[in-house]
Amino acid sequence: MAEPPSPQAAQQQQHNTSQDSVPRPDSETYNSQETSNQNGHYDHPYQQQGQAPGEGLGQQPQAQRQQPSQRAPMSAGMPSQRQQASAPLQQPQKQYKLQAKVNGFERTGRKDPILRFDIHTNLPGFRTTQFRDVRRTHGEFQKLADHLISANAEAIVPALPPASTSAGVGTDEDEARVKTNMQRWLNYVCESDVLMRDEEMIRFVEGDPGYSPVVKRSQPATGVRRKVIKQFAPPPDDTPELQEARPIVKRFYLGAMDAGQKVDKVVKARRALSLGEADFGSKITAMVDAEAHPGLKNGYRKLGKTITLIGDLHAAQGTAEASTLSDIFTYHSADAFIVKETLTNRQILMRELLQAQQTTRSKLTATDRLKSSASVRRDKVDEAIAQLDEARSHEQYLFDKTKRVTANLLHDNRKWFNNTTTDIRSAVRDFVIRQIEFERRSLATLEAIRPDIRAIDPSGGLSRLGREAHPQVRRPTTISSQGPKGDAWSGVQRRPDALNRSGSFVSSTYTGAEQEGGDVSEGNAIGRARAVSGVSGLGPVQEDDFDRVDARNAASRLAASTF
Repeated sequence: MAEPPSPQAAQQQQHNTSQDSVPRPDSETYNSQETSNQNGHYDHPYQQQGQAPGEGLGQQPQAQRQQPSQRAPMSAGMPSQRQQASAPLQQPQKQYKLQAKVNGFERTGRKDPILRFDIHTNLPGFRTTQFRDVRRTHGEFQKLADHLISANAEAIVPALPPASTSAGVGTDEDEARVKTNMQRWLNYVCESDVLMRDEEMIRFVEGDPGYSPVVKRSQPATGVRRKVIKQFAPPPDDTPELQEARPIVKRFYLGAMDAGQKVDKVVKARRALSLGEADFGSKITAMVDAEAHPGLKNGYRKLGKTITLIGDLHAAQGTAEASTLSDIFTYHSADAFIVKETLTNRQILMRELLQAQQTTRSKLTATDRLKSSASVRRDKVDEAIAQLDEARSHEQYLFDKTKRVTANLLHDNRKWFNNTTTDIRSAVRDFVIRQIEFERRSLATLEAIRPDIRAIDPSGGLSRLGREAHPQVRRPTTISSQGPKGDAWSGVQRRPDALNRSGSFVSSTYTGAEQEGGDVSEGNAIGRARAVSGVSGLGPVQEDDFDRVDARNAASRLAASTF
């Protein structure tokens, strides 16, 4: 008597029978269905074309519906046809790059300067990966910048730095600033995924001297039409960040332009002051010949030279103000204007999308009207369908472009805000440090003639300013309030980085508090921590410290003097 089959054998027999009864699609049919799935027509090999996802799955036999779960154990460990078809799409994409390095700067008189730079890239379209000693004038860079602004609505292109600065054409500082600014501009353009793929970048690098864009594009709306569009309320925007960014950028543009103009007025007034001080110093020096008193004669001579030197310092201070603050405000005002117009172009694009959607709805209404009419002509129907298809295609194109522009501008807008904030902070810091240096240099220059002024007569000369409490013995003071240890008036230790700046009148060696026997920690040496005086009030001034110049001594003198 034969034993009944085990449950495992029965299940295997049922599995083989179901496999024989299932009509398996051949590879060509399966691949065609896979292609249709990738194109978005339908999602399953057995789903018929034109059916909704999952609509035809319920009409398959029971064996066919159970086939994937039954075949899973057999195909475990080996890739299916679907995985094999999608395997090439999972490979990592190649990272493209475009790098530029400015190597030289050539200027001949007032002519347009020439910049020399190297290019390294792996972008397709370039003849080679390296280009050495590419020469382009500043005017050619301006043409490229204008093209990038007009042709790339989805990217924020920074303003091109000017060909010269307020530091003075031909000076080392001017050349260094121009090279640094152009390098930063090239870095921004080459790091942008949108701008580096522009076809004009290839022509700009590989072309002959005298570059000019082949395809000249303009803004979406120009002239009077653009001004009229700006008068209307902005269209509905589903991106609040970009919607709020344009008013902020516009206020920054106007504020930076106004600040730059005011700094220019300050620089103009300071240069006029410098000329007045130089003239005043020369007139005081001319009084030496008519003065018979030897002490006063020497005082006039030293005072005239000192005032002339102060005038020269004020002229240099005005130049520093213009180069560190005025140029920064002027550049960022132009840069903010470009950002504002780029955001305006996006709003114009959104208006065009709304108009395209309205046109599509009107064409669809006309088509529905033709359906309900009694007599329908074939040519009218064909024309209406063609117009509807064209309207839908144009609407889809504007929708995709608006979506792409919004996504890219979100990234560029955040990057622009961060870069602008960093630049303004750095410019203000540099401006403040230079102002402090010029004021300390002026104070040290005035203190240098203090012995000569006090030596005009035995009682101290002009230094007493009409005070009646004359000291019995007056010693000439040679102590300066400005030195390597810092400012004696404020008690603030001088920072090491400030000593190494060009144009500083103090030595570049930081002595700190070691000369006084104190200890200076690392944080106090680097920062601007206030020194501890050890005095809680204004006590009597010692005889040895009577001529010392600091805040305590000055306050004590003022308290004991009558004017």
